[in-house]
Amino acid sequence: MDYSQFGAMLPELIILGIFLIVFLADTFSPENGKKFLTPMTTVLMLLATVAIWIVPSCGEAVFGGMYVDGPACKAMKCVLNVGAWICMLEAAKWVESDVMYYRKGEFYELILVTLFGMYLMISARHFLLFIIGLESASLPIAALVAYNKDKYESHEAAIKYIITAVFSSAILLTGLSFVYAFSGGSLYFSDIAVQITSGEMSGLLIFALTFVLAGIGFKLSLVPMHLWTADVYQGAPTSVTAYLSVVSKGAAAFAFFIIFVQVFGQVYSAAWEWMLYAVIIATITVGNLFAMRQKNMKRFMAFSSVSQAGYIMLGVMAANQLGMASMMFYILVYVVSNLGAFAVIQMIEDRTGLVSMDDYNGLHKTNPYLAVAMTLAMFSLAGIPPFAGFFSKILIFTSVTSHQNSMALYMLVLIALINTIISLYYYLLVVKAMWISADEPKIGAFKSGKCEKVALTVCVLGIVFLGLVSYVYKYFIDSVGAETLLALN
Repeated sequence: MDYSQFGAMLPELIILGIFLIVFLADTFSPENGKKFLTPMTTVLMLLATVAIWIVPSCGEAVFGGMYVDGPACKAMKCVLNVGAWICMLEAAKWVESDVMYYRKGEFYELILVTLFGMYLMISARHFLLFIIGLESASLPIAALVAYNKDKYESHEAAIKYIITAVFSSAILLTGLSFVYAFSGGSLYFSDIAVQITSGEMSGLLIFALTFVLAGIGFKLSLVPMHLWTADVYQGAPTSVTAYLSVVSKGAAAFAFFIIFVQVFGQVYSAAWEWMLYAVIIATITVGNLFAMRQKNMKRFMAFSSVSQAGYIMLGVMAANQLGMASMMFYILVYVVSNLGAFAVIQMIEDRTGLVSMDDYNGLHKTNPYLAVAMTLAMFSLAGIPPFAGFFSKILIFTSVTSHQNSMALYMLVLIALINTIISLYYYLLVVKAMWISADEPKIGAFKSGKCEKVALTVCVLGIVFLGLVSYVYKYFIDSVGAETLLALN
């Protein structure tokens, strides 16, 4: 075996290195040394993100073609790192509390293990490696969801998550077994694509596609595989909910794009195009309708994330390089917008225990900075100009309509636009509560922690400037254009 191939896995090796450092520091440091664990981990994560971004990728397939770390993969891993870093900053106050102090090392270790699994999902070009990455990312999340061991809701959420994860994995593996049989006994993406190109459309292939879509759709909370989302988001610790809503979703979306475009791209119009039409429309619409009914802020954000997953999937519908670049930019904007909202939710919950939308009435009177940050996050998620969410939606709509002159695609974008208008209603409900409600504030003034301030400031700056700084989108375009192994249309 040529061990030099491991040099191509630099991002994974960096994450494993940070994991070992955190594990050893947590295990062997004295009691007073644990106070340095949080700043050490956050600094290492920031340095890792810079290192992955700066160091050029090899761009070659290694381990027999099972793994590749091209420019697009590297860019997506940087996005996930940014999301994980912000989540760690937001969780700093929580993990330093008396209840969590002696378990904070385990929290960071589980986050790093899930991140390692997501890296494998992104770089996998063989379904065996993809499944290893998927399970490495999914199982530790169940432990994170159950982290509030003294709360029944956290246990219930973890049970629901693990049960649905097991069933979704079973469905995905069933679909892959059909793909394995159809392809003549190979799990390589390229081999399967060749077999599909040379063969005829069959019921077995459509059946396999349906199962694969259902299995990966669980990770993305696509309708009707979304039923776990609200209960898990509500019961899990808010830091875990924030991580689950953006980082996990981003990795799954990128892997979904690679699998459906590279492996099944030749049967786009004959098979999975119409599957995704139905799934995307249902996901955006159902997410919007149920978000309107929520008063609990974590359940509200859960159904918001369901709707946002539908918009992310529009990039897959484009099935080209522009679609991938737009999807990656959308995920980055979604990271800063969603985590900005969760930062405010967590700060308020940690100090007061309040999580209802009605509790936010008059927030601008006592905590104006939090009210402004939450307002910007809601505006960005709704796609109101001139914030980053507006540009991300414009770009992803453009990528879909540029694919081909199809009336069905134009109708899909029209339905998505109508749903964007509907989403304005429930996003502005939060803004109305904070700025217009005449009720006396239930949340008193309080000071935020330093790490929380940094996380919220990064999110606010991202919301304001990401859509205006063209370099970011150009970076994604260049990264996808330099990717030689995507085999995009």
